Amino acid sequence: MSREDAAITFDGVSKAFQTGRLHVQALDDINICVKPGIVTGLIGPDGAGKTTLMRLCAGLLVPETGKIQVLGMDTVKDPLDIQSSIGYMPQRFGLYEDLTVMENMNLYADLQGVPGPKRPARYGELLNMAGLAPFTRRLAGRLSGGMKQKLGLVCTLVQPPRLLLLDEPTVGVDPVSRRELWNIVYRLVRKEHMTVLLSTAYLDEAERCDEVILLHRGRVLGHAPPSFFSEKVRGRCYYVQSSSMRKRPLQEALSSREGILDALILGRGVRIITNTPTLPDPLLPDTKNAIQVKAVEPRFEDSFIALLKDRALLESSGVKGLSMDRRADPENSGDVIVVRDLVRKFGDFYAVKGISFSVKQGEVFGLLGANGAGKTTTFRMLCGLLPITDGHLEVAGMDLRRAATAARARIGYMAQRFSLYESLTVLQNLVFFSSVYGLKKRRKKRRIEWALSAFELEKYRDVDSKTLPLGYKQRLALSAALLHEPDILFLDEPTSGVDPLARREFWARINALAESGVTVLVTTHFMEEAEYCDRLVIMAQGEVLAAGTPEEMKARFATPENPDPSLEDAFIGLLEAQESRGTA
Repeated sequence: MSREDAAITFDGVSKAFQTGRLHVQALDDINICVKPGIVTGLIGPDGAGKTTLMRLCAGLLVPETGKIQVLGMDTVKDPLDIQSSIGYMPQRFGLYEDLTVMENMNLYADLQGVPGPKRPARYGELLNMAGLAPFTRRLAGRLSGGMKQKLGLVCTLVQPPRLLLLDEPTVGVDPVSRRELWNIVYRLVRKEHMTVLLSTAYLDEAERCDEVILLHRGRVLGHAPPSFFSEKVRGRCYYVQSSSMRKRPLQEALSSREGILDALILGRGVRIITNTPTLPDPLLPDTKNAIQVKAVEPRFEDSFIALLKDRALLESSGVKGLSMDRRADPENSGDVIVVRDLVRKFGDFYAVKGISFSVKQGEVFGLLGANGAGKTTTFRMLCGLLPITDGHLEVAGMDLRRAATAARARIGYMAQRFSLYESLTVLQNLVFFSSVYGLKKRRKKRRIEWALSAFELEKYRDVDSKTLPLGYKQRLALSAALLHEPDILFLDEPTSGVDPLARREFWARINALAESGVTVLVTTHFMEEAEYCDRLVIMAQGEVLAAGTPEEMKARFATPENPDPSLEDAFIGLLEAQESRGTA
């Protein structure tokens, strides 16, 4: 394909930013050519330059060097013409939450100059495609996260664009909504011959793209179909199980083994990528551990991780040696969280409808569900941040109705959204939260020094937290939650939007904490992340649909056609079964 026929071309494009004392080279001599009529994925770690590239395409930023053409127009000379020809959905799309679904659509139709007579047919098509037709009178603020994302996409499309730019459209939405959003995208490509450039932090989504552009530190590492990258690691991907080791110690042992690039918990075992097609011999130094190894098909995520590690582009994770000064007693494996017939009402609406479960000490326990299932409401009650309507709730041996303050002193909480003070520096945030937790003098100083060292925040200690890369914001939030050495750690969608490298680093820390006896309760929309859980429950509409280990969940949906279903298959199967019962 010639560059003249391309939907987007970048010729020698560079862009840098000065943020306080930090100089950030967002893009460095980018040369790409995006084909028309296909879905191209923009893939890369946090800070790779994906959002900057998107905003340059939309004519919202001006390159420092080089030239950009979008649909044959120059982004510097013709930004308004480009903006009238494309659809752009940024990460934080501007829905008006006090307007209804229909009022939001009318507003964006006005802004995009859609004539009145053309609106009914276009609205009907988009609403049916997005499954929003029954909700046109509902306030946008009362939609679930997945429905808000679909409404944002619908508003972007009220005027059919030739080019659609989507900046991480599936962040924070459940697997069902993610699948629905992808169905919408591909229907647009097939029916309207639209060109789509889509950035994502989820590498399983990269495999759904026709081509991917791999960015790292502002440079292009590759541009090809996903299968091209996957083939580069064929023969180097294996699945390891042990009859004598639990999956977390097995992962730690394999991660430190020379010749193994990556080790990721998956199901009962660990998926590894080796440096060469030859396995280390022996695979584990301690031959007493009986292990089973089988070769597996490569995935795009395998190639992504291998490419970066092969090129020595990763910084030290700083995970080794992460520990707590005070650990829970490993001999005490009793229940530290007890939930029995828990209810929460808001007026006449039941957000949580009599759920029950328990969590043992040192366990990683997952709370999963679609957007609006009641997970965050349950979390807030468990943390003592929201009073319960009815039922029994016990945390660290204390009834939250009677001793909420004492229980909170034993709890660490990392909120769904970055909840630290963005106008304060990293150090100022740590000082503030250590004071909130009642730390004083020597212990306060020791714990702050621990946080800066263990989470590799020292070089950012005097940087305003709002300017940190997302992965470092996550580190700061987790370190603040651990300052007072809690026995129980609550994580509410802690890696939403975080790239696979930061996600691996985060879970290495969580696994180390769990092995030391800290109890972890986590919500997540990322199903492979749920594989780290020892047990989990899946919620829908305030109720528990299923409870058990990840393996038990998947086994329920095994069929001759799909003998090895994923946790996402099980999740969607449970929700579809629940929905069919509700409509029967």
